[in-house]
Amino acid sequence: MTEEATSSTTMDYGIESASGAHFSGLRPDGLLDPSTSSPSSLTSSSSTPPGDSSAPPKQPFVIGVSGGTASGKTTVCDMIIQQLHDHRVVLVNQDSFYRGLTDEELKHVHEYNFDHPDAFDTEQLLECVGKLKSGHSVHVPIYDFKKHRRSSDSFRQVNASDVIILEGILVFHDQRVRNLMNMKIFVDADADVRLARRIRRDTVERGRDIHSVLEQYSKFVKPAFDDFILPSKKYADVIIPRGGENHVAIDLIVQHISTKLGQHNLCKIYPNLNVIHSTFQIRGMHTLIRDREISKHDFIFYSDRLIRLVVEHGLGHLPFTEKQVITPTGSMYTGVDFCKKLCGVSIIRSGESMENALRACCKGIKIGKILIHRSGDNGKQLIYEKLPKDISQRHVLLMDPVLATGNSAVKTIELLTQKGVPESRIIFLNLISAPEGIHYVCKRFPFIKIVTSEIDVAVNDEFCVIPGLGDFGDRYFGTNDYRLTIEDGLDDTPLLEQN
Repeated sequence: MTEEATSSTTMDYGIESASGAHFSGLRPDGLLDPSTSSPSSLTSSSSTPPGDSSAPPKQPFVIGVSGGTASGKTTVCDMIIQQLHDHRVVLVNQDSFYRGLTDEELKHVHEYNFDHPDAFDTEQLLECVGKLKSGHSVHVPIYDFKKHRRSSDSFRQVNASDVIILEGILVFHDQRVRNLMNMKIFVDADADVRLARRIRRDTVERGRDIHSVLEQYSKFVKPAFDDFILPSKKYADVIIPRGGENHVAIDLIVQHISTKLGQHNLCKIYPNLNVIHSTFQIRGMHTLIRDREISKHDFIFYSDRLIRLVVEHGLGHLPFTEKQVITPTGSMYTGVDFCKKLCGVSIIRSGESMENALRACCKGIKIGKILIHRSGDNGKQLIYEKLPKDISQRHVLLMDPVLATGNSAVKTIELLTQKGVPESRIIFLNLISAPEGIHYVCKRFPFIKIVTSEIDVAVNDEFCVIPGLGDFGDRYFGTNDYRLTIEDGLDDTPLLEQN
């Protein structure tokens, strides 16, 4: 995200900025002021906030894109970036890592082979990609193709992102660079087409004349393609003929990348775990409710938005039956009928914050309540329960915004199963979940479905989810020390009748 989004003073602007298209992970102008940063090779800054050093950075998906000169590599990269609009993507060009020519080399520039592996600073490229994979931002040099030297007064800051695209003619040549990649793409194009594109690019963009372009092509470019680039084609996972014109190949690649990015490691272990597909809107709302400086009003507003998304997603896991209706035009429409036998159960008290969203989605739904005593991690003592009498005949939407250790959840699910509710009919709805709680619940109840919007890093020694969002109930209801007993009127809690 851009710095403008993070420094916004209004919540709506923060959400709007977070949802915008993200093309390169660069600052808007792409340049950094040398007066505020050193233009030395590769300084880096961690993208992990203070106090979160224990959180391991999520590994980005690294894509290598290679091919002959002017084969359409940049076009393919741009198309992939545009279609991955819900993810942060950075593009790192191998051209940025050309070695600057010495004064002596500049005198004989026409004899210098820019298409040879030795023309690039591969060590610096490895350092750059390595730091990006570790979650750090890096300063990438800017190469001046007219002066054949790196810019001495500016460089480009590239931020850690979900996807790193490494593009260049020789990115497959060095095995160390290949080993950093999750996917390798080779863009194939006809030699005559590539030559025509090269002439147009070098004369228009790099200020060279046609004679020098042709001379360089025949002397260096074509031999280098035959000696280094074409042999590296064998390392490609995907070969794209016709480059950017091959929309089918690019669509398939984007689908594969999206699938890889959308799968949390725990989802591969537990098929009953469902994490809502993350967008910049969802991540922006999480950023806001996790901010300790947010006002109570805004915390409730954005929590309610996220809760509604979780509830809607959870309802999508209910069974349905086919139904035909007649539309106002007299036509027949074949659709589905909603599951009617369902109810909600909130784990007091944080779970009560999710009740309004459920009522808004399911008219007249019955909602029961369960209170588990929580003392440290010993959330196993049942204090109070009030459930629909026919709950054993219903699908249950169990609600608790935060799944931490899982002790309270397991105790609640045990009670529901004792009441005759089949494990497979319970859908557990959370805003955030910790891996410890997911492991505990899913191993104990392998047929229950869990729906959450984000999986956090861990539970700390104080049994708090990290990075978490604090005590959700205190923040949502505006209390610092909340005590709830049966005398508070829970026995009179109404159950809304379902139509």
